[in-house]
Amino acid sequence: MPDSSPSATYIASLNAQLADFLSEQRTIVTAISPHATELMDSISELATGGKRLRASLAYWGFKGAGGQDDDAAIVALGGSIELFQTAALIHDDIIDASDTRRGNPSIHRRFEAIHRREKWHKNAERFGESAAILAGDLCLSLSEQLFGTIGNVPRQTRIIFDEMRLQVMAGQYLDVLEENAGPVLDPAGALDRARSILRYKSAKYSAENPVLLGASLAGANQHLLEGYSRFALPLGEAFQLRDDVLGVFGDPATTGKPSGDDLREGKRTELIAHGLQLSSESECTFIQSRLGAADLSDAEVAQMSQLLVDCGALAATERSIEQLSTQSFEALAELDIPEESRQALRIIGEAAVNRSN
Repeated sequence: MPDSSPSATYIASLNAQLADFLSEQRTIVTAISPHATELMDSISELATGGKRLRASLAYWGFKGAGGQDDDAAIVALGGSIELFQTAALIHDDIIDASDTRRGNPSIHRRFEAIHRREKWHKNAERFGESAAILAGDLCLSLSEQLFGTIGNVPRQTRIIFDEMRLQVMAGQYLDVLEENAGPVLDPAGALDRARSILRYKSAKYSAENPVLLGASLAGANQHLLEGYSRFALPLGEAFQLRDDVLGVFGDPATTGKPSGDDLREGKRTELIAHGLQLSSESECTFIQSRLGAADLSDAEVAQMSQLLVDCGALAATERSIEQLSTQSFEALAELDIPEESRQALRIIGEAAVNRSN
C-alpha cells in the first residue's frame, strides 16, 4: 500500500515540483546549446537522490507553527533547500577531491569522464572541476530562483535563508583552512575549531535553518523560533558527528564512499580532534603528519582508524552524539506544538543520528 501520511504526500509533491522545475530549466539551457544540457542533467540526477531530511524538517517546522498541508509555499521552500543542498554537495566534492557521491561518480568526476571518453584537448581533470564549479553555481542560482516563486515571503524567512547561505560558505572556508593549517595549529584548540566548523558548515543548514525556515514561513513568533533552535541545532550537530564517524568507520556498501574516506581527504573533524588530544605524542605526530597525505596507504588508513578506537576518540565522539541527541529531544519535548509534529520531528531526528549511511 502507498504511504498516505502527510510527510509522504509532501515529499511526493516536492519531488514532482522539483522534477517539473528542473525540466523547465533544462529546456531553457538546451535552447542555449545542446552542449550545455549536461549541466542540467548532472544537477537533476544528483538532486533526485537523498533522504529529503532538510525539506522534511522544514515541513514539520511549518506544520508545528500552524502551516497548512495544501500551502504551495512550503513545497517551493523545500525544493529550494534541497537545491541548495545539492549545490553544497557539488562544491564540497570538488574541494575534497571526492571520487564518489551516493555510490556514483561525483559531478567533477562525471565531467572528467566525459572529457576522457570524447578524447578532448587539454586536461580532463581540470575540465571536470571547472564544469562542476559551474554546475554548483547554477544550482545555487536555481535554489534562489525557486525560493523567489514563494509569494509574500515573511521578512524573517528571507533573513534566515540569506544567513544560511552565508554560514555555509564561511563554515566551508574554515574547514578548508583547518585542513591546510591544522598541522601547525595548537592541538589543544582542535576540538573547539572542529565544533565551530561542524556548526556553521553543516549543523545549521542541515537541521536548524530548515526548521526555522518552515516555522517562519508559517508565521511563528520569536518564542517558538527560539524553542525550535534549542531542538534543531544540537540535532544538526549530532547528525554531522554521525556523518564524521561514518566517514571513517562506515560500510562503503551503505555509505557510497570508500572506507576511511575522511582520513584520505584530511578531514579534521571532532573525531580527529579527540584523537589528537587522547593519543600519545608519537600517535599524535602520526595523525598530524599522515592525515590527508597524498600517498596515504590503505595500511595507514587502517592503522589510523584503529588508533582512533584504541585512544578513545571514537567513544568520545559517540558520547558527544548521545549528549547532543538528549539535549535536542529534551528541547523538543518542551515545545508548544501539535503532538503530530513533535512525533514526526522525533522520528526524523532519531533516524538522522542513528543512521548507517
